[in-house]
Amino acid sequence: MATEALDAALDRLEQALAKVEGAISQQGNHDGEAGQELAILKVRHRKLKDTVAQELHQLDLLLAGLPK
Repeated sequence: MATEALDAALDRLEQALAKVEGAISQQGNHDGEAGQELAILKVRHRKLKDTVAQELHQLDLLLAGLPK
């Protein structure tokens, strides 16, 4: 149940990031600084998503090992 909620939250974050990327590309922003900032945010988002996925996997493994 908690895993599903976290997956849903990650999906919402990805959708929000996609909206930001779309808005920036539609603006036709020629400012290199904004492009760099977006690239940094993309990397941070990917790292965060990967970390959360790894931690959820570890949590699943721990929960699977608990006596019922």
